[in-house]
Amino acid sequence: MERSTTNTGFLRLPDVLKLYPVSRSTWWAGVRDGRYPQPVKIGERCTAWRIADIRDLIERASAKGRAE
Repeated sequence: MERSTTNTGFLRLPDVLKLYPVSRSTWWAGVRDGRYPQPVKIGERCTAWRIADIRDLIERASAKGRAE
């Protein structure tokens, strides 16, 4: 993602997948089984994720990669 993100706000799925590159089906399977953060409904047909939750996910994945 070209623009910088803050720790507050929301990201829609295409932006999440730019930061955490997995397929849409892998992402949704991970949400279902608890590997990835739960979404927030911000409208009747609009789902997003908290930026802080995505940053935490990336930091945990990075730390896990360094530990191995």
